[in-house]
Amino acid sequence: MTTASVVTYDHHLLEIEPVLRSLIDSPIDVIYIIDHSEHMIDLERELKEYEAYSIAKNPELKERIRHGFKIEFVRHRNNGYGGGHNVAIRKARQLGSEFHLVVNPDVWFGREVVPVLQAYMTAYKDVAQMMPQIRFPNGDPQYLAKLLPAPRDIIGRLIMPKTTTSERNNRYELKPTGMNKIVNAPYLSGCFMFLRMSAMEEVGDFDEKHFFMYAEDIDLTRRLHRKWRTLYFPKVVVFHKFNRASHRSIKLFLVHVWNIAKYFNRYGWLRDTERDRINNKVAKKYFAAQDHNP
Repeated sequence: MTTASVVTYDHHLLEIEPVLRSLIDSPIDVIYIIDHSEHMIDLERELKEYEAYSIAKNPELKERIRHGFKIEFVRHRNNGYGGGHNVAIRKARQLGSEFHLVVNPDVWFGREVVPVLQAYMTAYKDVAQMMPQIRFPNGDPQYLAKLLPAPRDIIGRLIMPKTTTSERNNRYELKPTGMNKIVNAPYLSGCFMFLRMSAMEEVGDFDEKHFFMYAEDIDLTRRLHRKWRTLYFPKVVVFHKFNRASHRSIKLFLVHVWNIAKYFNRYGWLRDTERDRINNKVAKKYFAAQDHNP
């Protein structure tokens, strides 16, 4: 069984229809919509209308529903991005789901993506997480598979000129790999996380007690990476609008900064021996021989 979840916040159906259509067209058994909305309250009604419309257009969907497929809407207090997905992950675990897809509302993809990921993870039991190649809507690449960050990787991107940070940033974003091969990356973006549920059971779900937004994906991939492979997998592609809400809202910017600070409080600011060991291992395997600096 494969399940999926989308966390929404004041979204209308029109905004999430591309990802919803992508999920319906994929071999996914249950789609959880975890709604944190505070103002817009029409999404549940819109989803019911959309499901009826989809069934009318696609008789195969009606047959899938007979065999257990469903879109489950859950209105929940806003406990953050990871916390919202945890609601779905716990429900999926009760159903006995083998794989779970965490996906952003602003993502869409073709029907080939999930079957390829399912097949690969079924064949390779040491893989706990996969993220495809991510592109902007115009086809340009997004570099969302990364090394584990040091403070200057995050702070430098926010406040320093690109000309002074480009070399380090290229390394942080794994560009020396060419981004055209499978890479065992220690940090994969939360916009699309294809997860093995048994691995999640062992290391734990998103840490909603410490991270509200923006650092929960670094923390989860890092914990999974200790025991399993966490793969950037460029053989399939998904598209991501990439809203960068924290760049447009002072409130969300402060939330971003606060959660990143909590991440470094946990793992270390200047000294993080595990980070250095993991990053050097990635560099040794995938980068030029001389590029092993922490």
